[in-house]
Amino acid sequence: MIQVVNLSKSYADRTLFEDVTFSINSGERIGLVGRNGTGKSTLFKIMLGEESYDSGDYKVPKSYRLGTLRQHISFSKTTVIEECMTALDEDYRYEEYRAEKFLFGLGFSKADLQKDPHSFSGGYQIRINLVKTLLTEPNCLLLDEPTNYLDIVSLRWLRSFLTSFDGEVVIVTHDREFMDSVVTHTMGINRRNVKKIKGPTSKYYGQIQEEERIHEQTRANQEKKIQQMMDYVDKFRAKARGASQAQSKLKMIEKMERYDALESSKDLSFDFAHKECPAKVIMDVKGVSFGFPKKEELFSNLSFTIGKSDRIGIIGKNGKGKSTLMNVLADVHQKTAGEVWEHPSLVLGHFGQTNVQRLHPDNTIIQEIYEEDETLSTTKVRGICGTMLFTGDDAEKKIKVLSGGEKARVLLGKILTRKTNLLFLDEPTNHLDIESVESLMQACETYDGGLLVVTHNEEFLRRCVNKLIIFRKEGAEYFDGSYDEFLEKVGWESEEEKEEDEFFVEDKSSHKTQKSQNDQKIAIEIEEAEKQIETLEDYVKVVEGEIEEASLKGNTSVIEEKSKLLGEINQKIEDLFTRLSELH
Repeated sequence: MIQVVNLSKSYADRTLFEDVTFSINSGERIGLVGRNGTGKSTLFKIMLGEESYDSGDYKVPKSYRLGTLRQHISFSKTTVIEECMTALDEDYRYEEYRAEKFLFGLGFSKADLQKDPHSFSGGYQIRINLVKTLLTEPNCLLLDEPTNYLDIVSLRWLRSFLTSFDGEVVIVTHDREFMDSVVTHTMGINRRNVKKIKGPTSKYYGQIQEEERIHEQTRANQEKKIQQMMDYVDKFRAKARGASQAQSKLKMIEKMERYDALESSKDLSFDFAHKECPAKVIMDVKGVSFGFPKKEELFSNLSFTIGKSDRIGIIGKNGKGKSTLMNVLADVHQKTAGEVWEHPSLVLGHFGQTNVQRLHPDNTIIQEIYEEDETLSTTKVRGICGTMLFTGDDAEKKIKVLSGGEKARVLLGKILTRKTNLLFLDEPTNHLDIESVESLMQACETYDGGLLVVTHNEEFLRRCVNKLIIFRKEGAEYFDGSYDEFLEKVGWESEEEKEEDEFFVEDKSSHKTQKSQNDQKIAIEIEEAEKQIETLEDYVKVVEGEIEEASLKGNTSVIEEKSKLLGEINQKIEDLFTRLSELH
């Protein structure tokens, strides 16, 4: 059990939280919520021993292991599997299957395991770090926004893993549906306090809302009562009759506990301005294909239309071409075949990673907003900055000093500045907190124009999307239906089965029948089992030597430890021989 007692943390004149007390008990999976900047990441760092605290006490049981998802990339091995094996204890250094089960679950293929970890995208490199974290077998997992780097298939695997994890979990994520499906408790940082309740986020936010309503009602009643008492004091304190009672009431007022007005909470306020389109269809895509030079095509012969009020979600595994498709349609990349027709009245608002990189580092936030429309008044520009939570001097900050989340907010502000009739949103929920994601979803629901969105947030798909473009192994296809209809009629399971086949058979095209595919699988499994037996038998000799050396020294504790290990290795060898007999 982890215990936090009267913990406080401040930076200069800003207090993140004070006198907070909570515990993390056996088997609890806790969702940590709170607006950006309230101290969630700081609390994680304190728990990991990477950040000091001002006062209070923080206790972790002896030999209790904490595991966290590192954003910093530092690889020392030349293959993915070797890099992951560095996280295993010495006793398990030959048991590659421990790493493989996590790697396969997170979207790596059999062939990927032998590739250089540096050759993968940033998202997949983060997944390698996640695998290394899971291999340390921590008692408690601290996961800060793991959903930012996972596609839907991997998210569904992680959800299943976390719900069956034999330990404690503390998770921060903007994906409310994912959080609620995993956690047993919700804990929030709100107004410099921490509150923990049993149940999902909806229950937590409901309690906070009710507590604040009661606080404000109590404060209003108290102010009314004080005013009545002061009216009496003002009326009678200068008169002989009633002066003593006036003084008595004055003393009562001075002793009364005061209820301060609650600070107003800052929320992102999305309201996409709309420009009317006279036609029913705003974009028509016919037979579009694209592939990077010297590589296979990501998608080919893709056709669909975007109506002026359509809501289309682009879904699929990472690396398949979802963002690339959006960039092709926005003319960031040149298509290799096909046509994209745009209505003359089209005005596009495009939010994506490439757009964030186009912000000018030496510009201030105000200058970036002005670039979108130089006719705007200073008041209007500062109003847009305020909508994106850049108030006062914050609006004068230069782009180069902003965090990734702050840059994303600047780009959203630029989109809000213009009247559009088609929005392209590429992972718009990344870097936003739960409250801001809710505001964004509401704005997308009420937007009068067309919407094309890449997202792995299943709640977003259910609420804001009515059609889909699905990236599968063979390319991209259009699906005229909702996300739930896709799950019911098609689903991800068949896709996962295909990917599992890839782990064992790297070239399906060379096998003409299912029987030959099965024979190939068996042959590979036999070969792997024989290799593992050979490795473990070598390990037996090493352990036997350690036992012999300990016997000469009379070290009974080492003898007991190594004898137990030797028994486990021999049992694994026996199990592998049994499996070999079945395979043969």
